[in-house]
This record gives sequence, C-alpha cells and structure tokens, in this order.
Amino acid sequence: MSLRKHFEPKLLTTWREGYTLDHLRRDAVAGLTVAIVALPLAMALAIASGAAPEKGLHTAIIAGFLISAFGGSRVQIGGPTGAFIPVVFAIIERHGYDGLVLATLMAGVMLLLAGWARLGLLMRYMPQPVITGFTAGIGVIIFSSQLRDLFGLQMSQVPAEFLPKMQALWQAAPSFNWAALILALACIAAIVGLRRYAPKWPGFLIAVVGGTLAAVLFNLPVETIGSRFGDLPSALPVFSLPQFDLDRMRVLLPAAFTIAFLAGIESLLSAVVADGMTGQRHRSNAELVAQGVANTASALFGGLPATGAIARTATNVRAGGRTPIAGMLHAVFVLVFMLLLAPIMRYVPLAALAAVLVLVAWGMSEIERFKHLLQAPIGDRLLLLLTFGLTVMVDLTVAIQTGLVVASFLFMHRMARTVEIEDHTLADEIEQGGEDTDMRGRLPAGVEAFRIVGPMFFGATSRIEDALRAFRDTGYPKVFILRTRLMPLIDVSGVNTLEVFMAQLRKAGTLLILSGLQIQPQKVLKRMGLHEREGELAYARDFEHALELAAAHVERGRAD
Repeated sequence: MSLRKHFEPKLLTTWREGYTLDHLRRDAVAGLTVAIVALPLAMALAIASGAAPEKGLHTAIIAGFLISAFGGSRVQIGGPTGAFIPVVFAIIERHGYDGLVLATLMAGVMLLLAGWARLGLLMRYMPQPVITGFTAGIGVIIFSSQLRDLFGLQMSQVPAEFLPKMQALWQAAPSFNWAALILALACIAAIVGLRRYAPKWPGFLIAVVGGTLAAVLFNLPVETIGSRFGDLPSALPVFSLPQFDLDRMRVLLPAAFTIAFLAGIESLLSAVVADGMTGQRHRSNAELVAQGVANTASALFGGLPATGAIARTATNVRAGGRTPIAGMLHAVFVLVFMLLLAPIMRYVPLAALAAVLVLVAWGMSEIERFKHLLQAPIGDRLLLLLTFGLTVMVDLTVAIQTGLVVASFLFMHRMARTVEIEDHTLADEIEQGGEDTDMRGRLPAGVEAFRIVGPMFFGATSRIEDALRAFRDTGYPKVFILRTRLMPLIDVSGVNTLEVFMAQLRKAGTLLILSGLQIQPQKVLKRMGLHEREGELAYARDFEHALELAAAHVERGRAD
C-alpha cells in the first residue's frame, strides 16, 4: 500500500476530489451545530478533570482543528472527552498541571510513532469486555466526580481515588444545597426531554443557558464558574515548552501511555462509527498521526489531552458535515464563542455543567451492553467485571494493562483447547481442508501418521508434547508422517517442540515426513533451519506424496 493510502489526510483527498460552495455551506452549518454542543461540554469536561474551564475550550479549538486538518476521517470531531477525566484528574492531583502537560506531550509523541509504525489496525484489536469494562468504569467515576456540584457540597478538595472520594462526599453532606440539586435536575430533565421530543435542538447548550438565566434571575445561591475560577480569559494561550526532566518523564511514562492508548482507541472507534454512518472508510494510521499532532500541540499551548469524540462526530454527520472542513470550522466557531462570550460565562452555574456530565456518564456506562456481556462465557464475564472493578477502585492504567494481559491469557487458553492431535485410528472419512482424512488401511507397515488441527503455538505445545510422547511407551515406527494441512501457523515454541521430537526420532532411526505445509509454517521452519535431511526429515506436497516417500523409505530399509 502506498504512503498516500496510509498517511494522506482526508483534507487533501477532499480538495483533490473538488470542494464546492455547496460543500462549504453544509460544512459551515454542521460546524456551527457541533460548536454549540462542544462549548458547554468542553468547559464541563475540563472542570471535571480538575482543570480550569478555559483549558477545555483551548483544547477543543487547537486539538479540534488539527485532528480534522490532519486526520484520516472525513467527519471526525476532536477535543476533550469523558474518557480522560479520571486519568487527567489523577495526574493533576499527583503531579500538578505541569505534569499533565508533560504527560500529554509524551503521549502525543507516542501516537505519532504509533501512526508512523502503522499500528492503526493493531490498536483496534481490543477485546469488547475490556472496552465495555473500562468505559463503564469511567462512567461511574465521572458520575461520582459530579456529586459535589450536583448537590452543591462545600469541599475544598475532592480525592481522586473512589473510596476516599465517597468518604469525603459523605463528610461534606451537611453542606447540601437544595437550590443546586433542583437546578441540576431541571437541566437533566430539559436535556432528556429535548432528546426525546426535539432531538435536533442543542440540548446541552439550551439546558446550560436556561440554568444560567434561572440562577441569575432568581439569584440562586449556587456556585458558578466565576465564583470558583474567576473570569475566563478571552484569548488563546501562548506557546510554552514544558520543563523536560528525565526522572519526571520516567515517572509519568505510565500515565502518558494511558493517555496515548485512550486517545488512539477512542479516535479509531469514533472513526469506525463515522464510517458506518457515512459509508466512507477512514485511514487508521493517518488518524493516529493526527492524534499525535493534536495532543502535542495541545500540550505546547497548555491544553488537555484530546481524541476523537464519538457523540460530537455523530452530531457532525447528522448535521450534514461530510468533509474535514466541518471539523475545522467547529474549532473556529468555538474560538469565536470564547472571544465573544467569555465575560458572560462566569455566570454559568456548576450544577448545570454537572447535569451535562451526569448524562455523559450515563451514556458512557452502556448499561444495556454491560448487561448483555454478562450473558457471555464465564471468562468474558470475569474479564468485564475485573476491568470494571479495577477502573473504579484502583486506576485506569492498571485496569487496561491487567485487562489486556488477562484477555491474552484467556485467548491463548481458548486457542490451545482448539488444537487437536489425531492419529490414523481416530480419523474419519470426511474431507476437511481439501484433504481426504481417511487413513485406515493406507499406511504401510512400520509407518505411523498423526494430524495436527489448529495452530502449533506456545499455548498448545504441551498438548502436542503429550500426544507425541506416547511413542516412548509403544516404540517408534520406521516412518512418522505429521499431516499439517490444517495447521495454519507455527511459532518458535512450536518449532522447538518439533525439534525435540525430531531429536527423539533421530535416536530411534525414524524418518519424519511433514505433509501439506501451509505457507507460514513452511517459511518459519526453513528460516529456523529445518531443511530436508536424508533419513531424518522430508517434506511432502500432500498426504499421497507422503505415503509414496514413506513406502520408498521402508523398501530401502528392507533392501539394506
């Protein structure tokens, strides 16, 4: 595949295909629609992450523009997302905001390297129980992080860990504010009602504006953006390099990996969803490169981690966006809103933004999918609950790493159980893989044959060794035929098992014939030095050829 097909941004593809005024009109409408959705969401996500609200706006502007400009999807909308909330909050609490900036910069470099290494397709090989487990866990964390503002609790600081957070919230219960709760519930009801009866209306923005007007007109005693953070700056931040310290970078490496992993996974999932809605096909590697550029730039301007946002991308498609220009215009519109509305945003009640994030948390929890996966095999259920529990109770980084390791072992266990070793007394008379499996009565005297069904990899070598070890008790034949037409691959552990078995056959003076090797096993065996050797190892095209070689070897033995 050419470099263009791997890395060319969809923006260049769009220009080459021809961009008209009609395209611009539709993209402008879509960009404005998404900007209206993104404006309150970006501030809410930043506050929930433990950052100032303007950081979310800066990220939506800078990263959102670059993800669309350099991305491999025509309709991807980038910016801060809910998936980053627990990660960002924990990093800020432990390492400060400058630690977050450095970790985001490191994550951007990781994503650039992943894209250039063409790992886009590999990052999509994520087990569904792991994805659902950690996204549901993130939903719980987001919800728990909003209880403070939802109930209007007076707290100087909220712990990052789940149990200490619950304890701190309980201790702050006496400061419960009825006005904040009623305002938040009214905003939630408004958003849910608009989704049901007027789905094209920007529910988030209407609820936040309505909540702000109610708080101002009725002089409600609720905390606002201004009371907690002061006035929002009405300008973009300046370029600034973080301090590079090797020891600190080493400490931040796991956090940076988690940011890069989440950004890569969520952006590619969002791109896949967009492909299904538009009928287009994204470029995974170009998308990873764009995520790397965007996160690097966001960090250099003091922003938050960013990725493709599924909900905002879907909004873009439904609003008529069909080219990257829509995403770029969305960023421009957010910038215009920030410059014009910064003085007014100080009056936005935090309870209204908490209402927005409560619904974001509900959407991320994917309760129906979670319940559906609880009907899966026991291994998948345990993986789902393990990832979910670790995300909530321990740490998202630990949850993802543990989930992937357990999923790998679970996969290897299942693959190993599919591997079968059959001798000629067990073979039936059906055709499988284009080869007649009936061996009864066709083996010359002094010849034994086994068939391997499935991959000969390290997870299955013990079963293969057990089956082949039986010859120690029964004695070795003159010729041993190992039928491999149904063995799709072999790894180094499988080769080692084969070499050990060959050594045993060599001592007994037995010829090993491998028949029907597929391309991958054939290349691996020859690369590992298992070439044909007279009286020790021979390769046969198929089983018929193997029988001919075996018969000739037996005849030579009799003649000698």
